[in-house]
Amino acid sequence: MAEAPDTLAHRFHMDLFKRGDLAVADEILAADFVNHGAGLPPELATGPEGAKRFAQAIRAGFGDEVNISHEDVIVHGDRVVIRWTAWGTHKGDLLGVPATGKQLKITGIDIFRVKDGNLAELWQNWDQLQMLQQAGAVPEPQSATA
Repeated sequence: MAEAPDTLAHRFHMDLFKRGDLAVADEILAADFVNHGAGLPPELATGPEGAKRFAQAIRAGFGDEVNISHEDVIVHGDRVVIRWTAWGTHKGDLLGVPATGKQLKITGIDIFRVKDGNLAELWQNWDQLQMLQQAGAVPEPQSATA
């Protein structure tokens, strides 16, 4: 019996990214899976192998200690929407940003499309600017003085 769409999406975050169980990508993703996340290079965005490399990159940045919580989950037809929060200590290179040892908290929203019992597409929107500011890679905005 096929897994429910929200279960597939839950496993994407919790098993693949939080726990680092890379074999899960082969179980839950379509062979032609695409992550339409902004700025994601094709080698991290396509197929189960790309999702594995993306998970490895995120986990490397957090020293394999990625925390994820699901704030809202909405299922409608073949779509699953998850508003999530991820956090941890910036212990390694995180998508090109060298380790800082700082605590990072990232929020985002993922929209998954399910086809034939697998995750086929993901539209991912997460606050990259917030992450870069917390890591000190981009300056925080200065308040205006009168």
